[in-house]
Amino acid sequence: METNIFAPAQEKFRNLLDKNITTREIIFIIALIFCFTSFVTPPIALLIGFAIAQFIGHPFLHLNHKATSFLLKLSVVGLGFGMNVQSAVYAGREGIIFTIASIIGTLSLGLLLGKFLKIEKKTSHLISCGTAICGGSAIAAISPLIKAKEKQMSVALGTIFILNSIALFLFPFIGHLLHLSQMQFGLWSAIAIHDTSSVVGAANKYGAEALQVATTVKLARALWIIPVALLTAIFFKSDKKKIKIPYFIGLFILAMIINTYFPAIHIVSNEIVDVAKIGLTITLFLIGAGLSRSVLKSVGFKPLVQGIILWMIISVVALWAVMNVV
Repeated sequence: METNIFAPAQEKFRNLLDKNITTREIIFIIALIFCFTSFVTPPIALLIGFAIAQFIGHPFLHLNHKATSFLLKLSVVGLGFGMNVQSAVYAGREGIIFTIASIIGTLSLGLLLGKFLKIEKKTSHLISCGTAICGGSAIAAISPLIKAKEKQMSVALGTIFILNSIALFLFPFIGHLLHLSQMQFGLWSAIAIHDTSSVVGAANKYGAEALQVATTVKLARALWIIPVALLTAIFFKSDKKKIKIPYFIGLFILAMIINTYFPAIHIVSNEIVDVAKIGLTITLFLIGAGLSRSVLKSVGFKPLVQGIILWMIISVVALWAVMNVV
């Protein structure tokens, strides 16, 4: 029989909320404002959001997906004002071989695991794409092509977000433990962490150079949504032609170009980057707040096993590669 360890605390909070309908909103807004301060790092923001999801629930859950999507894109573009084109090109060149090999390997292994574990075909493919490319963005782009149902999308997204949350804490710890260089950690996190938000959060915690490498390689990786989506349409015999292209990557590149070749922007570039980092912290707070018990429960055992196995293999192989090749 399943035991909910949060049940007593949840009941106490909900009794209070029943008496005053605005209490939930007040607590949420106070926590949100706290995340704007320098006391809260992206991993802590994620934890605060997760705690709110478990004890009082997200009062604005219907707006969460749009808010996190918009804030993440805006934050990534802002980070571009702190990066240099030459350094980004070098980082992208270093990561291209790892990117191609990891995407092909992850999608192939995901297909085999899905069949072995007897996971529903579309759910398995969404988890594989989310792991191989860029987490929730890849799932959102691929889902319409295969006509995935809401339940299938929820399971895939839940799996990815759970593992993302773990990676945000685990990767910097392992990186320091193994004395990875900034370049090595940036490459590793861009390859092995699913979602852009968690990649940027983990790399930002590790160092400025790691952040530049990770962001550049991850966004280059996100462009692989296009060929993977085309192959998916053929594989699933879909007649849907429209593919969601992450246009904000172009704005990120433009921001880098402006920062590199127009020195006048340096007057405000540091402030823009600082605001972008706050935006990332808020994004992770909102992601944590969206991880309710219903989301966690909807994932199920087999899809989670597939996600964990794929994630562990890509993480270990990528770690070995960056330690022995870079």
